[in-house]
Amino acid sequence: MREEFLVFGSPHIEQAEIDEVVDTLRSGWIGTGPKVRRFEDAFRLYKGCGHALAVSSCTAALHLAMIVVGVQEGDEVILPTLTWTATANAVIKAGGRPVFADCQRESMNVDPRDIERKLSPRTKAIIPVHFAGRSCDMDAIGEIAAERNISIVEDCAHAIETEYHGKKAGMMGALGCFSFYATKNVITGEGGMLVTEDGSYAEKSRLLAMQGLSQGAWNRFSSKGNPRAQVISCGYKYNMTDIQASLGIHQLARVETNALTRKRIWEMYDDGFKGLPVFTPSPEEPDTRHARHLYTLLLDIDRLSITRDRFVNSMKEKNIGVGIHYIPLHLHPFYQGRYGYKRGDFPVAEWISERTASVPFSSKLTDRDVADVLEAATDVLSRSARKTNRKARAVFSRAGSQSRRKD
Repeated sequence: MREEFLVFGSPHIEQAEIDEVVDTLRSGWIGTGPKVRRFEDAFRLYKGCGHALAVSSCTAALHLAMIVVGVQEGDEVILPTLTWTATANAVIKAGGRPVFADCQRESMNVDPRDIERKLSPRTKAIIPVHFAGRSCDMDAIGEIAAERNISIVEDCAHAIETEYHGKKAGMMGALGCFSFYATKNVITGEGGMLVTEDGSYAEKSRLLAMQGLSQGAWNRFSSKGNPRAQVISCGYKYNMTDIQASLGIHQLARVETNALTRKRIWEMYDDGFKGLPVFTPSPEEPDTRHARHLYTLLLDIDRLSITRDRFVNSMKEKNIGVGIHYIPLHLHPFYQGRYGYKRGDFPVAEWISERTASVPFSSKLTDRDVADVLEAATDVLSRSARKTNRKARAVFSRAGSQSRRKD
């Protein structure tokens, strides 16, 4: 067993980020200023988009996006139940109602067929979430939205490098929302980015993100700034700081190098989990790019004597941190109490939720770290494996093995 606990999603920080942060601290300007602008410009060039706005979180980006596409009281927004709570909460904070849709077992992304089933005259927007870095079926979702003049806001929290049929994630809807949380492929500690091609959306978002002021602090207090500013709208405190951007500048510069490292680790996991009672992530679809943010196992619990939760605890006992992505939103007390959702409403998401376990995965991992994860998982799964009768196994295979690669 490892002597030190292997933290799930530990950030990969190098000396360049440390030096940049120190330079920012010494500069005397630590709020929103020139380094935020540098980071925005770099991200805009990376995505090839017209506008990029750095904000305090992906949640902030999603909230702003809901406002600028016009979500108001009584409007509905369709999103997957298998996502982080921020996706739904951004809708609620804008005054709308989140309407959950089930997902596809193979991709773990929202199912376009269920999106169609959840449409109503009140549907204002769709939020596809590119789960774990794999793009949603944006052709199908785009057709649904275009036919009904519904806005698409992409939740790209997992999908900085993701591409789909020659298009970059975040560039297939009205706006794209990215996360730079500590576990992400590009990190600023906390932070997010809103991208769009629509100049009016960008202008309104920037205004709202800085308390509705006509100009930000850098424009008011720098040597060439004007301290006078007017409140144009009732806005929010959603700005990113130069300290955060100091990390992001160098993180983004290494995004492609780190992606190669994660690809190599991904392949090590694919090979190492072969023969164990688990389903490993499906291969990349043709003409797409997977950002490889999460490596999610699905436990073959019909062949195990333990639950997913017991597997997670057993891995922790071996000093290996494991994540759960996710408990579907419709199973949480808040959404059940407020909207009447209940167990059984979204069977595919529930099937995944009972089995999902994300093992440590980042460009920071060493070969020894990967070996420790595989050794611990192999021991837990092998000790817990049990034989099933042929009939039960056949039923399980029809239900699951067609949609996820069985190793």
